[in-house]
Amino acid sequence: MKQQGLFENSTHKGESLPLPDADVTYYANWLAGSEADLLLRTLRSQIKWQQETISLYGKQHLVPRLQAWHGDPDCIYQYSGLTMQPQPWIAPLLQLKERCEAIAGNAFNSVLLNWYRHGQDSMGLHADDEPELGREPVIASLTLGAERPFIFKHRTLPKRHTLTLHHGSLLLMAGRTQLNYLHGISKTVKAVGDRINLTFRYIYPQE
Repeated sequence: MKQQGLFENSTHKGESLPLPDADVTYYANWLAGSEADLLLRTLRSQIKWQQETISLYGKQHLVPRLQAWHGDPDCIYQYSGLTMQPQPWIAPLLQLKERCEAIAGNAFNSVLLNWYRHGQDSMGLHADDEPELGREPVIASLTLGAERPFIFKHRTLPKRHTLTLHHGSLLLMAGRTQLNYLHGISKTVKAVGDRINLTFRYIYPQE
């Protein structure tokens, strides 16, 4: 008898975003509402969340969100002077990884989790272009919880696009997206609930 997982009823109808020089597909209702609710509760309680310190322009700053890094044992991730050692996979993350691999047509060996607790938690404009991700990485980004605007900004063209990411939605970024665009989540003074985001990646070993 087939075991029922968290993601039995996900919807796989995607929409290509109108971004020149990029390959981005958005699945607004990738997870059914009840499944997304269950996953949000599970990750709040089962993940070992930490608030890291990063170095920017020679100064130390607390990351304005909570984070966790899970993956295969050799998947060490570095950014802004921070080195993240992977925590072991847990069952819900492994289930979700397999579903993301199926829809993306790409293997993943790690996932970065960010918990935005309120409107003052944020993610500055950046690109996922670290050397260990490869030149044209495929990244599967799942949103759970409160809706927050997600900003794309072209590196050289006057092109800016904002997308509201819904509870249970999946965003696939591929091709030259990271080479040509920055992306991020701004702070807001509005009263918003918490949001957990998971970005599945493939880390290449570095010499």
